[in-house]
Amino acid sequence: MTIWVNEQIDPTGILQACIACCNEQVAKECHTRWQAELATDHTTAGWEAKIRTVESWDDVPVNALKISF
Repeated sequence: MTIWVNEQIDPTGILQACIACCNEQVAKECHTRWQAELATDHTTAGWEAKIRTVESWDDVPVNALKISF
């Protein structure tokens, strides 16, 4: 099983928001929205929107919103 994990990370490297789901299209749409919503001053300051995959729900950060579709 592939789980798509979207993360917003602040300039200090702390995970501020996380959404995980098994639907690749939904995950990529979420990532695109997050990237578009990061203001230029946020990206200049070091904020990042990342997307990655994991193989187990155990590998998803604990504070993530986990969507089962």
